[in-house]
Amino acid sequence: MVEFVLDALRPCVANIIVNANRNLDRYASFGYPVVSDNDGNFLGPLAGMLCGARAADTEFIVTAPCDSPLIPSDLTERLYNARTKADADICVAHDGERAQPVFSLMRTALAESMAAFLKAGERKIDRWYALHQTVYASFADKPDRLLNVNRISELGDLESKLLGSP
Repeated sequence: MVEFVLDALRPCVANIIVNANRNLDRYASFGYPVVSDNDGNFLGPLAGMLCGARAADTEFIVTAPCDSPLIPSDLTERLYNARTKADADICVAHDGERAQPVFSLMRTALAESMAAFLKAGERKIDRWYALHQTVYASFADKPDRLLNVNRISELGDLESKLLGSP
């Protein structure tokens, strides 16, 4: 599935950095730098975002999970436009019903804020977003494009849907 994510992001960003804590050689085989969480405690997505923000040499990073094979081709464009319009620090995708917090565009200057939040024992991305000027980009017209596939059964369901099977 990670290949789908890379294929979707490649034309939209200048550089790709992969955050992974397991199977590092497999992720490195895609030809992009791989960074791992610093403390080895697997603190969740926000820790991965922190690694990406620290590794990037850009003002902003785009984040997306590797278990979302249907990433919309205009993900970065919509995030960028909504963030720019509001002059916000962070923009998060919203599927029309709820925020999808791992699909984001954020300032890399927020890295130390993320580090302090994690050091304080916090993990919930939404709680960290609430500490900063955060706006949302609507994907209500294509909510299924933000789908996460976490189980083999979900992958089978997705394959059936895409192939038009009942």
